[in-house]
Amino acid sequence: MNLLELESVEVSYSRRGRAPVRAVAGASIDLRQGEIVGLVGESGCGKSTLARVAAGLISPTAGSVRFEGEALATPSRRARPRREVRLQMVFQDPYSSLNPRRRIGSQLADAIRINNLLPPAERERRVVELLEQVGLPATAIHSFPHQFSGGQRQRLAIARALAAEPTALVLDEPLSALDASAQAQVANLLLQLCRELKIAMLLISHDLAIVRQVADRIAVMYLGLIVETGTTQQLWTQPRHPYTRALIEAIPHADGLGTKPESLPGEVPDPARPPAGCRFHPRCAQALERCAVEAPSLIPLDQERTVACWLHTPEKHEANPQSLDRGAFAGD
Repeated sequence: MNLLELESVEVSYSRRGRAPVRAVAGASIDLRQGEIVGLVGESGCGKSTLARVAAGLISPTAGSVRFEGEALATPSRRARPRREVRLQMVFQDPYSSLNPRRRIGSQLADAIRINNLLPPAERERRVVELLEQVGLPATAIHSFPHQFSGGQRQRLAIARALAAEPTALVLDEPLSALDASAQAQVANLLLQLCRELKIAMLLISHDLAIVRQVADRIAVMYLGLIVETGTTQQLWTQPRHPYTRALIEAIPHADGLGTKPESLPGEVPDPARPPAGCRFHPRCAQALERCAVEAPSLIPLDQERTVACWLHTPEKHEANPQSLDRGAFAGD
């Protein structure tokens, strides 16, 4: 059974005097115990909105979200249902997500106290244990957030989420505000926690190279829709959707060797006015005539693999892949 399951989720934001923004346009994704699923895509594609729906912070306009087999409650300022405390979120900016006026020990203890997880006499011991789990010394309980580096603050944010004894974590760009060294350290920490504590993690990122290092499966999102899913090995070695291929080709080589990465042409369209047909077709070098008028559904290729692309349907040979004359991707 899936621990966290989002099915056909839609999120629309109304705007006075203007067309509503459909930030998520019918996305489905699932998360199993003890695995890391990466959700990747360019800025503005709806990843963070979907993350907040997954964490129960906002309600979807349509579709459903189920955690541990039950629908999430409507977000409220009152206390969350006890069951949903096991679903926690880590935000992008570790500094703004921590209270700068309070010591770290008090902030971690709050999560234990509010959820009635331990008696007062045992809370400090648990706080020290949490700090050790994320690689920080016990003396950190007496310090304030500004006394830590960006990577250390993100570790503290993770420790605070762990204080609620979660079975699932939603992490919204937790590495993007960090330098390369801190990114690697925090990514390794997430992988270690997942394997040791069997916590399921939904890791949102625009950086496919980072996600590749830790994720078991990857879902690729474009303009509010999931366009491809599969194991990390599958997507990295045999990407099926042209957008996935473009994201991989856009990753620069650290050693400077190999072919120059192809840049992805154009920008993500306005979600208030998405293109007709396949939403990626204006930027796709392999678009068919059909792509401009008919949107493809997400179809299974095997047990773990799905893709939304007319190039991988039984009818794909009925049209000329170069019919829109945009050239071909490198390596085709």
